[in-house]
Amino acid sequence: MAVKAQENNRRKREIFGVVGLALSFFLFLSLISYSPADPSLTQYVSDDPSVRNIFGAAGSYTADALIRLLGFGAFLIPILTLVASFRFFLDESFRIKAVPALGAAALLLVCSGLLSLILTKVSIYGVRLQAGGLLGSIITDVLIPVLNRAGTCLLFLLVLLLSLMVVADVSVVTLGRVLKSASEATWAVVRRIGSERAASRAKEPEPPEEKPGDDLPVPIIESPEPAEKAKQKKIEQIHFDFLERVGDYQLPPLSILDPAEKRDSRVKRDSLIANARILEKKLADFGVEGRVLEVKPGPVITMYELEPAPGVKINRITNLTDDLALALRAPSIRIIAPIPGKGAIGIEIPNHEREPVRLRNVLDTEAFREAKFRLPIALGEDIVGGPVMADLARMPHLLIAGTTGSGKSVSLNAMICSILFRATPDEVKFLLIDPKRLELSAYEGIPHLLHPVVVDPKKASMVLKWAVEEMERRYRVMGEVGAKGVEGYNRMIEKSKNEKAKRQAFGLESAPPKPEAAPEAEEVLPPEAEGQALAAIAKAPQEHVRLPYIVIVIDELADLMMVAQRYVEESLARLAQMARASGIHLILATQRPSVDVITGVIKANFPTRISFQVSSKVDSRTILDQLGAEALLGSGDMLFMPPGTSKLARIHGPFVSEKEIDRIVMFIKKQGQPSFDPSITEYRPETSTTESDEDVDEKYDEAVALVSDLGQASISLVQRYLKVGYNRAARIIEHMEADGIVGPADGAKPRKVLVKKL
Repeated sequence: MAVKAQENNRRKREIFGVVGLALSFFLFLSLISYSPADPSLTQYVSDDPSVRNIFGAAGSYTADALIRLLGFGAFLIPILTLVASFRFFLDESFRIKAVPALGAAALLLVCSGLLSLILTKVSIYGVRLQAGGLLGSIITDVLIPVLNRAGTCLLFLLVLLLSLMVVADVSVVTLGRVLKSASEATWAVVRRIGSERAASRAKEPEPPEEKPGDDLPVPIIESPEPAEKAKQKKIEQIHFDFLERVGDYQLPPLSILDPAEKRDSRVKRDSLIANARILEKKLADFGVEGRVLEVKPGPVITMYELEPAPGVKINRITNLTDDLALALRAPSIRIIAPIPGKGAIGIEIPNHEREPVRLRNVLDTEAFREAKFRLPIALGEDIVGGPVMADLARMPHLLIAGTTGSGKSVSLNAMICSILFRATPDEVKFLLIDPKRLELSAYEGIPHLLHPVVVDPKKASMVLKWAVEEMERRYRVMGEVGAKGVEGYNRMIEKSKNEKAKRQAFGLESAPPKPEAAPEAEEVLPPEAEGQALAAIAKAPQEHVRLPYIVIVIDELADLMMVAQRYVEESLARLAQMARASGIHLILATQRPSVDVITGVIKANFPTRISFQVSSKVDSRTILDQLGAEALLGSGDMLFMPPGTSKLARIHGPFVSEKEIDRIVMFIKKQGQPSFDPSITEYRPETSTTESDEDVDEKYDEAVALVSDLGQASISLVQRYLKVGYNRAARIIEHMEADGIVGPADGAKPRKVLVKKL
């Protein structure tokens, strides 16, 4: 019965809505096609038999009656009818009640009175009519002798405000806040336009040509950062060199990338103000009072800085994350409580329309071109649209996690491409490990590779072991000349070459090199030590050559950990702990940030981490040691943890398409073929006495003596006599079999002992 009653109620509301919609169109079209010459209650005989009204005689009679009674205030009737019909369709609780109906009637009368007071009479097709109609003129004729025109106008405005409050259900305080915010925003726009015009008159040069993505969204409340970034981006477009040559190698031009899509950066201030008021109202519905101080719109999300009312606890707001997402119809909401350095709480709400962030938006900036980074990687754009980049050499290693579809692999490609745009094959070498065989195979054949892209997990563990030995070799080479890092070592190599060239030019090849002033860098040696280092390099030039940076990229760490966890974890731990000064840097990515993949040893040595969207709060804690990654939006939305801090920065990763990657790779491959390091291909790990001695169990000799005395051998026997665990006893027996002390297993029978009693 309840379901049937609800269905009948819905049908009634739809009928009322359709009738109201038709009535509003009938009244509106009748009023706009009104002509005093048409037949009506006041025009019985017409010289022209044709009816100009769209709805004929019915329309002319209706329009004439309304205009004669209410004047131009009659146009409010179809508007109010249209609003009521939509409310019938959209709001199940809407009913036509007495108080709002009286408010609507008062609104009609006061509008007619104002029209009569201000306009008096107007001419329509040569016929002069009352602007406020008969009712409007009667009201003004009654009030003017009592209140005069000023008092009558004030009374009309008061009634108008009250009727709007009743009809629209809007409070005076809310209306005042909206008007105040709108006036402040308008005044800010006027001042900004005035200052820009004054600046343009003061400067003679023509303004730079605007490129897509130049203008950044301007916050509705004072926030100068986006405006400054916008000016910075405009300047950088003037002097950009699209081609840069380093020796015989030509760096890829940015024109290879797809142009940045033009953004509608003129965010409507009214819309942002309205959203801020909605946020305040929703919080008030949950019993949390506060006001929005500042709004920072961006390409993907908008941050609202909320100042809580006195006495409101922060955890009351942070616990409303899911409730606010439901109330605001947002996929997810992230709350920063509090914002570091501010007495406010940040509420990040996704935009209804997401603007694309492309790789060119980040690389085609003054900040990227002038950055003094050795290994620059483009991370994306921050929440207000500013470019964000980092130096992998300072991190010095990066750990990335994110579910499938979160944008992890795309951002990994963007990082690799950003290095390729700045580094030559002599400066940076790559070791790419891609067990998934999907993403990194696109870079096969570029001259930056030390080895073909590794797709076999077992081969990957061998490559990582080679990297450990290469790290140790580099430290030995750098130790011979007293260099503390690869950058200082390379400077010594260049300096030695220059000294040798000078000696050859002056015929002083046998003379020792003269120590010069130390170059400007973080590593400065005393003149005596530097002279000795240069002399050591000159004596053995075949051993001391320039060392390029090596970037090891692993796209899926989980696959390696499943196949050879022990060797992979050991190699990664040693590289992460020691490889920074040797110029070897790691980028690890996984889509399964569980504790068996990101172990404690790996996690402790990767202070720089990036988390894309993950499936649970547990995964967020595993990768970042705090919550937040589970509330990200996917498609490149990430949280970045810089080294040495636990403060997270939200960044929107750039998109680079497969076609763009193919164009970059083809441009680089045309300039040369890869020169693979033969030591990697021919590498075999040492399995001699050093490693075998380390693997021998300390009770191995005791176990050998035991089985030789008893004349039989089994795992349970070793486990029982030596009081060790099953796995340990099994390894001891396997070792004996490999050494020829016991025979192979024969079902349930004990193994044969092949040696005599010791």
